[in-house]
Amino acid sequence: MKKYILLLISVAAFAQQPTKRIEFEAPGSYPEGIAYDKGTNAFYVSSARLGTIGKVTKDGKYSVLYEDKSLKSTYGIKVHPDGKRLFVCAGDANYSIYSTPETKKKLARLVSIDLKSGKKLADIDLSGLVPGDHFPNDIAFDDKGNAYITDSYAYAVYKIDAAGKATVFSKSELLQSAGVGPNGIVYHPSGFLIVANNGAGSLVKITIASPASGEKVRLTQFFPGADGMLLNDDNTLTLVQNGGVNKVFRIATKDRWKTAGVTETTAMEDRFNYPSTATTDGKDTWVMNAAFSELAEGNNVPSKKFSMQQAVFRPVSQ
Repeated sequence: MKKYILLLISVAAFAQQPTKRIEFEAPGSYPEGIAYDKGTNAFYVSSARLGTIGKVTKDGKYSVLYEDKSLKSTYGIKVHPDGKRLFVCAGDANYSIYSTPETKKKLARLVSIDLKSGKKLADIDLSGLVPGDHFPNDIAFDDKGNAYITDSYAYAVYKIDAAGKATVFSKSELLQSAGVGPNGIVYHPSGFLIVANNGAGSLVKITIASPASGEKVRLTQFFPGADGMLLNDDNTLTLVQNGGVNKVFRIATKDRWKTAGVTETTAMEDRFNYPSTATTDGKDTWVMNAAFSELAEGNNVPSKKFSMQQAVFRPVSQ
Protein backbone atom coordinates (compact mmCIF):
# COMPACT_ATOMS: atom_id res chain seq x y z
CA MET A 1 0.00 0.00 0.00
CA LYS A 2 2.85 2.40 0.91
CA LYS A 3 4.56 1.68 -2.41
CA TYR A 4 1.29 2.40 -4.21
CA ILE A 5 0.85 5.74 -2.43
CA LEU A 6 4.46 6.71 -3.12
CA LEU A 7 3.97 5.83 -6.78
CA LEU A 8 0.88 8.04 -6.99
CA ILE A 9 2.75 10.93 -5.33
CA SER A 10 5.66 10.50 -7.73
CA VAL A 11 3.37 10.46 -10.76
CA ALA A 12 1.51 13.55 -9.51
CA ALA A 13 4.75 15.41 -8.86
CA PHE A 14 6.06 14.51 -12.30
CA ALA A 15 2.80 15.60 -13.97
CA GLN A 16 3.06 19.03 -12.38
CA GLN A 17 6.51 19.79 -13.76
CA PRO A 18 6.51 22.55 -16.39
CA THR A 19 7.43 21.65 -19.93
CA LYS A 20 10.91 21.96 -21.40
CA ARG A 21 12.44 25.44 -21.59
CA ILE A 22 15.38 26.88 -23.48
CA GLU A 23 16.81 29.51 -21.15
CA PHE A 24 19.11 32.28 -22.34
CA GLU A 25 20.76 35.37 -20.91
CA ALA A 26 19.73 38.66 -22.52
CA PRO A 27 19.80 41.15 -19.61
CA GLY A 28 16.86 43.54 -19.56
CA SER A 29 15.69 42.73 -23.08
CA TYR A 30 12.20 41.26 -22.46
CA PRO A 31 11.78 39.47 -25.82
CA GLU A 32 8.25 39.39 -27.23
CA GLY A 33 8.55 37.99 -30.73
CA ILE A 34 10.05 34.63 -31.66
CA ALA A 35 10.82 33.06 -35.05
CA TYR A 36 12.59 29.81 -35.87
CA ASP A 37 15.00 29.71 -38.82
CA LYS A 38 15.59 26.25 -40.24
CA GLY A 39 18.64 27.50 -42.17
CA THR A 40 20.59 28.11 -38.96
CA ASN A 41 18.55 25.82 -36.67
CA ALA A 42 18.20 28.76 -34.31
CA PHE A 43 15.60 31.19 -33.01
CA TYR A 44 15.40 34.94 -33.46
CA VAL A 45 13.85 37.10 -30.76
CA SER A 46 12.82 40.74 -30.44
CA SER A 47 13.07 43.08 -27.43
CA ALA A 48 10.26 45.25 -26.09
CA ARG A 49 12.61 47.07 -23.73
CA LEU A 50 15.84 47.52 -25.71
CA GLY A 51 14.74 47.19 -29.34
CA THR A 52 17.52 44.72 -30.12
CA ILE A 53 17.11 41.70 -32.38
CA GLY A 54 18.79 38.59 -31.01
CA LYS A 55 19.65 35.06 -32.04
CA VAL A 56 19.26 32.11 -29.66
CA THR A 57 20.71 28.67 -30.34
CA LYS A 58 18.93 25.54 -29.18
CA ASP A 59 21.44 25.17 -26.35
CA GLY A 60 20.58 28.64 -25.06
CA LYS A 61 23.38 30.85 -26.37
CA TYR A 62 22.19 34.40 -27.06
CA SER A 63 23.88 36.89 -29.38
CA VAL A 64 22.79 40.21 -30.87
CA LEU A 65 21.99 40.00 -34.59
CA TYR A 66 21.09 43.67 -35.01
CA GLU A 67 21.15 46.71 -32.73
CA ASP A 68 20.04 50.25 -33.47
CA LYS A 69 19.11 52.81 -30.79
CA SER A 70 16.45 54.24 -33.12
CA LEU A 71 14.58 50.95 -32.61
CA LYS A 72 12.83 51.73 -29.36
CA SER A 73 10.92 48.44 -29.07
CA THR A 74 10.69 45.42 -31.34
CA TYR A 75 7.73 43.02 -31.25
CA GLY A 76 6.50 40.62 -33.93
CA ILE A 77 9.31 38.94 -35.85
CA LYS A 78 9.11 36.53 -38.80
CA VAL A 79 11.53 34.88 -41.21
CA HIS A 80 10.56 35.73 -44.79
CA PRO A 81 9.48 32.75 -46.93
CA ASP A 82 12.69 33.17 -48.97
CA GLY A 83 14.66 32.15 -45.86
CA LYS A 84 17.11 35.01 -46.31
CA ARG A 85 15.48 37.91 -44.48
CA LEU A 86 14.07 38.60 -41.06
CA PHE A 87 11.16 41.05 -40.80
CA VAL A 88 10.57 42.93 -37.56
CA CYS A 89 7.80 45.21 -36.21
CA ALA A 90 9.38 48.25 -34.55
CA GLY A 91 7.56 50.88 -32.52
CA ASP A 92 7.43 52.53 -29.10
CA ALA A 93 4.24 51.24 -27.53
CA ASN A 94 5.10 50.85 -23.88
CA TYR A 95 8.25 49.46 -22.24
CA SER A 96 11.26 50.92 -24.11
CA ILE A 97 14.06 52.47 -22.07
CA TYR A 98 14.79 54.69 -25.09
CA SER A 99 11.27 56.09 -25.32
CA THR A 100 10.81 59.84 -25.78
CA PRO A 101 7.71 62.06 -25.86
CA GLU A 102 8.27 62.46 -29.61
CA THR A 103 8.27 58.71 -30.26
CA LYS A 104 5.91 57.29 -27.59
CA LYS A 105 3.02 55.58 -29.41
CA LYS A 106 4.07 57.39 -32.61
CA LEU A 107 6.57 55.04 -34.23
CA ALA A 108 5.50 52.34 -36.67
CA ARG A 109 8.20 50.73 -38.78
CA LEU A 110 8.78 47.48 -40.61
CA VAL A 111 12.47 46.58 -40.66
CA SER A 112 14.09 43.76 -42.63
CA ILE A 113 17.46 42.27 -41.73
CA ASP A 114 19.76 40.10 -43.83
CA LEU A 115 20.08 36.84 -41.89
CA LYS A 116 23.54 36.10 -43.21
CA SER A 117 25.23 39.47 -42.63
CA GLY A 118 23.00 40.92 -39.91
CA LYS A 119 22.73 44.16 -41.87
CA LYS A 120 19.54 46.17 -42.26
CA LEU A 121 18.07 45.88 -45.76
CA ALA A 122 14.94 48.01 -45.50
CA ASP A 123 13.20 50.29 -43.04
CA ILE A 124 9.62 51.22 -43.98
CA ASP A 125 7.77 53.97 -42.12
CA LEU A 126 4.12 53.06 -41.52
CA SER A 127 3.22 55.87 -39.13
CA GLY A 128 1.73 58.16 -41.79
CA LEU A 129 -0.79 55.65 -43.09
CA VAL A 130 -3.33 56.19 -40.30
CA PRO A 131 -3.48 59.21 -37.94
CA GLY A 132 -3.24 58.79 -34.18
CA ASP A 133 -1.40 56.32 -31.94
CA HIS A 134 0.53 53.32 -33.26
CA PHE A 135 1.65 49.90 -32.09
CA PRO A 136 3.01 47.71 -34.94
CA ASN A 137 2.64 44.26 -33.48
CA ASP A 138 2.77 41.21 -35.76
CA ILE A 139 3.46 40.07 -39.34
CA ALA A 140 2.18 37.54 -41.85
CA PHE A 141 3.22 36.84 -45.46
CA ASP A 142 0.98 35.74 -48.31
CA ASP A 143 1.96 33.57 -51.27
CA LYS A 144 2.64 36.60 -53.51
CA GLY A 145 5.36 38.20 -51.41
CA ASN A 146 3.15 40.72 -49.61
CA ALA A 147 3.53 41.35 -45.88
CA TYR A 148 0.64 42.25 -43.57
CA ILE A 149 1.24 44.15 -40.33
CA THR A 150 -1.19 44.61 -37.44
CA ASP A 151 -1.29 48.01 -35.72
CA SER A 152 -2.85 47.43 -32.31
CA TYR A 153 -3.46 51.11 -31.50
CA ALA A 154 -4.57 52.30 -34.95
CA TYR A 155 -6.92 49.25 -35.26
CA ALA A 156 -5.60 48.60 -38.74
CA VAL A 157 -3.82 46.05 -40.88
CA TYR A 158 -1.21 47.41 -43.30
CA LYS A 159 0.00 45.80 -46.51
CA ILE A 160 3.55 46.07 -47.81
CA ASP A 161 4.03 44.70 -51.29
CA ALA A 162 7.16 42.99 -52.61
CA ALA A 163 8.48 46.36 -53.85
CA GLY A 164 8.16 47.89 -50.38
CA LYS A 165 5.07 50.04 -51.01
CA ALA A 166 2.94 50.39 -47.88
CA THR A 167 -0.84 50.90 -47.85
CA VAL A 168 -3.73 50.48 -45.45
CA PHE A 169 -5.13 47.02 -46.11
CA SER A 170 -8.05 47.00 -43.68
CA LYS A 171 -9.72 49.21 -41.08
CA SER A 172 -12.60 46.79 -40.50
CA GLU A 173 -14.76 47.75 -37.51
CA LEU A 174 -14.15 44.24 -36.20
CA LEU A 175 -10.55 45.29 -35.48
CA GLN A 176 -11.75 47.94 -33.01
CA SER A 177 -11.20 47.45 -29.29
CA ALA A 178 -11.29 49.37 -26.02
CA GLY A 179 -7.53 48.86 -25.67
CA VAL A 180 -5.07 46.78 -27.68
CA GLY A 181 -6.79 45.71 -30.90
CA PRO A 182 -5.43 43.59 -33.76
CA ASN A 183 -2.48 41.53 -32.59
CA GLY A 184 -1.55 38.09 -33.94
CA ILE A 185 -2.07 37.48 -37.65
CA VAL A 186 -1.80 34.50 -40.03
CA TYR A 187 -2.33 34.07 -43.77
CA HIS A 188 -4.50 31.21 -44.99
CA PRO A 189 -3.63 29.77 -48.43
CA SER A 190 -7.30 29.96 -49.46
CA GLY A 191 -6.86 33.74 -49.68
CA PHE A 192 -7.72 35.31 -46.35
CA LEU A 193 -6.15 36.53 -43.12
CA ILE A 194 -7.10 35.56 -39.59
CA VAL A 195 -6.45 38.31 -37.05
CA ALA A 196 -6.64 38.05 -33.27
CA ASN A 197 -8.35 41.03 -31.65
CA ASN A 198 -6.58 41.18 -28.30
CA GLY A 199 -9.04 43.37 -26.41
CA ALA A 200 -12.20 41.80 -27.82
CA GLY A 201 -10.89 38.25 -27.45
CA SER A 202 -12.08 37.39 -30.95
CA LEU A 203 -10.74 36.11 -34.25
CA VAL A 204 -11.48 38.11 -37.40
CA LYS A 205 -11.40 36.64 -40.90
CA ILE A 206 -10.51 39.17 -43.62
CA THR A 207 -10.61 38.12 -47.26
CA ILE A 208 -7.70 39.40 -49.37
CA ALA A 209 -10.06 40.23 -52.23
CA SER A 210 -12.42 42.33 -50.04
CA PRO A 211 -10.48 43.71 -47.06
CA ALA A 212 -12.80 46.60 -46.19
CA SER A 213 -15.11 44.31 -44.29
CA GLY A 214 -14.45 41.28 -42.16
CA GLU A 215 -16.18 38.33 -40.59
CA LYS A 216 -15.95 37.38 -36.95
CA VAL A 217 -15.12 33.69 -36.52
CA ARG A 218 -17.82 32.19 -34.32
CA LEU A 219 -15.89 30.64 -31.44
CA THR A 220 -16.90 28.39 -28.57
CA GLN A 221 -15.09 30.75 -26.17
CA PHE A 222 -13.49 34.20 -26.12
CA PHE A 223 -9.77 34.85 -25.78
CA PRO A 224 -9.13 38.24 -24.12
CA GLY A 225 -5.39 38.74 -24.21
CA ALA A 226 -5.08 36.81 -27.49
CA ASP A 227 -1.57 37.35 -28.81
CA GLY A 228 0.53 35.43 -31.34
CA MET A 229 -0.80 32.73 -33.65
CA LEU A 230 0.48 29.97 -35.92
CA LEU A 231 -1.43 28.34 -38.75
CA ASN A 232 -0.69 24.63 -38.36
CA ASP A 233 -2.67 23.54 -41.40
CA ASP A 234 -5.76 24.67 -43.31
CA ASN A 235 -8.08 23.74 -40.45
CA THR A 236 -5.99 24.20 -37.30
CA LEU A 237 -4.19 27.10 -35.67
CA THR A 238 -2.26 27.71 -32.45
CA LEU A 239 -3.21 30.74 -30.33
CA VAL A 240 -1.23 32.17 -27.42
CA GLN A 241 -3.24 33.85 -24.66
CA ASN A 242 -1.77 35.91 -21.83
CA GLY A 243 -3.67 38.46 -19.72
CA GLY A 244 -3.62 36.20 -16.68
CA VAL A 245 -4.70 33.05 -18.53
CA ASN A 246 -1.17 32.25 -19.74
CA LYS A 247 -2.00 29.20 -21.86
CA VAL A 248 -1.68 28.08 -25.46
CA PHE A 249 -4.61 26.66 -27.44
CA ARG A 250 -5.16 24.58 -30.55
CA ILE A 251 -8.26 25.78 -32.38
CA ALA A 252 -9.88 23.86 -35.23
CA THR A 253 -12.55 24.49 -37.85
CA LYS A 254 -14.66 22.32 -40.15
CA ASP A 255 -16.11 25.10 -42.30
CA ARG A 256 -13.23 27.28 -43.54
CA TRP A 257 -13.09 29.40 -40.39
CA LYS A 258 -16.71 30.44 -40.21
CA THR A 259 -16.85 28.66 -36.85
CA ALA A 260 -14.12 27.12 -34.72
CA GLY A 261 -13.51 25.57 -31.32
CA VAL A 262 -10.72 24.55 -28.96
CA THR A 263 -9.53 20.99 -29.39
CA GLU A 264 -6.33 21.04 -27.29
CA THR A 265 -4.68 23.23 -24.68
CA THR A 266 -1.62 23.41 -22.46
CA ALA A 267 -1.91 22.77 -18.71
CA MET A 268 -1.87 25.38 -15.95
CA GLU A 269 0.97 23.40 -14.38
CA ASP A 270 3.19 24.34 -17.31
CA ARG A 271 3.42 27.82 -15.75
CA PHE A 272 4.03 30.00 -18.80
CA ASN A 273 5.32 33.44 -17.83
CA TYR A 274 3.22 35.93 -19.83
CA PRO A 275 3.46 33.94 -23.11
CA SER A 276 3.38 36.18 -26.18
CA THR A 277 4.20 34.50 -29.49
CA ALA A 278 4.92 31.05 -30.87
CA THR A 279 7.00 29.40 -33.56
CA THR A 280 7.66 25.85 -34.71
CA ASP A 281 10.89 24.08 -35.59
CA GLY A 282 8.94 21.59 -37.69
CA LYS A 283 8.50 19.21 -34.78
CA ASP A 284 7.74 21.16 -31.61
CA THR A 285 5.93 24.40 -30.84
CA TRP A 286 8.01 26.92 -28.88
CA VAL A 287 6.47 29.83 -27.00
CA MET A 288 8.20 33.02 -25.87
CA ASN A 289 7.82 33.79 -22.17
CA ALA A 290 7.82 37.59 -22.41
CA ALA A 291 7.60 38.14 -18.61
CA PHE A 292 5.83 41.48 -19.17
CA SER A 293 4.10 41.27 -15.80
CA GLU A 294 7.45 42.26 -14.28
CA LEU A 295 7.46 45.46 -16.31
CA ALA A 296 3.81 46.23 -15.64
CA GLU A 297 4.48 45.92 -11.91
CA GLY A 298 7.38 48.40 -12.15
CA ASN A 299 10.12 45.89 -11.34
CA ASN A 300 13.26 47.89 -10.57
CA VAL A 301 15.62 45.02 -11.22
CA PRO A 302 15.11 43.81 -14.81
CA SER A 303 15.55 40.10 -15.39
CA LYS A 304 18.71 38.79 -16.96
CA LYS A 305 17.36 35.41 -18.03
CA PHE A 306 14.43 34.62 -20.31
CA SER A 307 13.06 31.45 -21.81
CA MET A 308 11.33 29.83 -24.73
CA GLN A 309 9.03 27.06 -23.57
CA GLN A 310 7.76 23.99 -25.36
CA ALA A 311 3.99 23.80 -25.71
CA VAL A 312 2.64 20.32 -24.97
CA PHE A 313 -1.05 20.03 -25.83
CA ARG A 314 -3.69 17.94 -24.13
CA PRO A 315 -7.09 17.12 -25.66
CA VAL A 316 -10.07 19.10 -24.45
CA SER A 317 -13.26 17.17 -23.76
CA GLN A 318 -16.01 18.26 -26.15
